[in-house]
Amino acid sequence: MSTIRKKEIAKKYIEHLENGDEEKVVELFNENGLVDSPLYGIQNADAFYKKLNNDTANSELHLLNIFEDENTNSIALYFTYKWTMKNNSQVAFDVVDIIDFDQNLKIKKLKIIYDTVTARRLLKELKE
Repeated sequence: MSTIRKKEIAKKYIEHLENGDEEKVVELFNENGLVDSPLYGIQNADAFYKKLNNDTANSELHLLNIFEDENTNSIALYFTYKWTMKNNSQVAFDVVDIIDFDQNLKIKKLKIIYDTVTARRLLKELKE
């Protein structure tokens, strides 16, 4: 599996996520693609990005690094995420997204890892 191609897809993912382009993000996933999020749980990609987009006024992402083992179909993205929710609450945190690709270079699973202490409280306030 092409290292260069996986990195290109990972960078497109970050770009589309920052732009709030839910449709383009979901297009990077296969039809059964899953997202494992510490705030939203495990969901299919379409449902997850709809919920995230509905809760988000703005996102600013800064890619810090991409980590890859050339012998796997996985890649890890390390980035900062500044999230402005619909009620204008803001939180910033470091994130690691682990992406597992299928044989067609579509994302089959994305696991999101970050400290949710502040984000969980602000999301709860948004939902109240």
